[in-house]
Amino acid sequence: MAHSYPLTLTWTGNTLDGTYNRNATVSNPGKHPLSVSSAPEYMGDPTRWNPEDLLGSALSTCHMLTFLALCAKAKVEVVGYEDHAEAILDTVEKVTRVTQIHLRPVIRVTRGTSMAKVVELFEKAHKYCFVANSITCEAVMNPRVVEV
Repeated sequence: MAHSYPLTLTWTGNTLDGTYNRNATVSNPGKHPLSVSSAPEYMGDPTRWNPEDLLGSALSTCHMLTFLALCAKAKVEVVGYEDHAEAILDTVEKVTRVTQIHLRPVIRVTRGTSMAKVVELFEKAHKYCFVANSITCEAVMNPRVVEV
């Protein structure tokens, strides 16, 4: 079953000005607007989300939600998750693209939880994460599991 997720991207400016405004707003009824821009290296506003940030956060979020769903189904108790993701933008053969996204979560579990099972479910989440299945860059995953 297909689902649709519409959004509106709004920009105004003048591209004849060499330093034209790169800022825009993404909106969707019922959600807070998201202020976006290009990366600072491309004359964008460093205080706004850029496409590189958003792609990295999409993979990080989707992977976490898939992992948590797998843990819930397997009755593995996870009590905290903090990912330190990083998208790597590079130019290869004259084409600029995100070549890697690193996921480095700290996963907090209760004492006695099987660390091997947590890592297994983390790796399995990659197979079921729809964002991971939608991108061509390498996803480098380095989880750290901590008992609390």
